[in-house]
Amino acid sequence: MSGFSGDWLSAREPVDLRARNANVRDAFVADVTARSATGPIRLLDLGAGTGATLRAFAPHVATPQAWRLAEYDPALIARARTLFSGERDIEVVEADLADGVPEALLEGVDAVTTSAFLDLVSAEWVAALARQLAGRRLPFLAMLSYDGRLSLAPSDPLDESIRAAMNAHQHGDKGFGPALGPQAADHTRDVFQAAGFRVVEGASDWEAERHEQAFQSMLVDGWAGAAREMAVDADELSRWHERRRHEIETERLVTRVGHRDLAALPG
Repeated sequence: MSGFSGDWLSAREPVDLRARNANVRDAFVADVTARSATGPIRLLDLGAGTGATLRAFAPHVATPQAWRLAEYDPALIARARTLFSGERDIEVVEADLADGVPEALLEGVDAVTTSAFLDLVSAEWVAALARQLAGRRLPFLAMLSYDGRLSLAPSDPLDESIRAAMNAHQHGDKGFGPALGPQAADHTRDVFQAAGFRVVEGASDWEAERHEQAFQSMLVDGWAGAAREMAVDADELSRWHERRRHEIETERLVTRVGHRDLAALPG
């Protein structure tokens, strides 16, 4: 399983928070609270990192909640356990999800969530999850799946080549088989609808402003690295990277990256 650094997760969290789709979230909340009216809502978050989904979601639910955060990276697990130390209703568990979601993780939960995760997994992985959740009639909220759209202002002649290279790179194996990458949201919608779920979806685009230099620097560096692996011309790429870094340093760059949120609700 491929992981992400705690610094990257911290840098992106405020951008994620602005991007999350309120209509999709609210549809999920309404469904889950209706099913769990007599007690706390018990939620499982897959690929939880340091708990960003919990922090974004919890304030919008009046009903008491109990969370199980499933993560594989030891450093992120340690950070999450420190952040939530003393919280009786938050359990941080080590879980290898490479071969799917262990049934034990689903025991006793009312709903499943994830953020920025489905674009890392394979079509077979999503199909297996849909079967599991359909069998248990569990609602599913998947937020911030990258959908292949990218725009930068000011524009640059090499932007389209960078976008194409990055999208191709997204399909590489991240530890779960060939990754869905930009097709994650569409594929997940189709699979869950075929399994009998009602799906609510909407855009959750990143919009990074000029002053968000640390985040944009990490983003542009990551894109340059992916493009390099996909054999974009090295000299052109180096010049593009230098131009973009200069625009970030002088607070001239605005970045928009397409994402989708999806709630799959049992019929």
